[in-house]
Amino acid sequence: MKKTGIWLDKNKALIVTLQNEKEILNTITSNIEHFRPHGGSGSRQKGGPQDVVQDGKYLEREKHQLKEYFKEIISEIKDTEALVIFGPAGTNEKLGKELQHNHSDLSTKIKGIRKADSMTSNQVKALVKDFFTSN
Repeated sequence: MKKTGIWLDKNKALIVTLQNEKEILNTITSNIEHFRPHGGSGSRQKGGPQDVVQDGKYLEREKHQLKEYFKEIISEIKDTEALVIFGPAGTNEKLGKELQHNHSDLSTKIKGIRKADSMTSNQVKALVKDFFTSN
């Protein structure tokens, strides 16, 4: 049985595959830009000139970049039989929603979506092993 655990944030995904007592670690890096608005043009005076920050434009770009990132991850896990998703922020939940909405065959294989802080690759391997041995 092929079991897969994914730890991901907006920068990278660590995919651990457990099959036939072997573990394989694959890393996928994202191309998501980090949006940091810079408002104001140096003038601190009341009523002084201000820059307009186009939030919507950046958020829309980030949404498309997330979709591409998830597409890459999904291509790696498409033949798994059990799946668990870990991550420190909302990215793990967004991947879970993407699977539910657009990949129902994979969403039925999700055994859990859990919060997990930043980890080393060895910690991710141990976390995935522990999850599948206890569940």
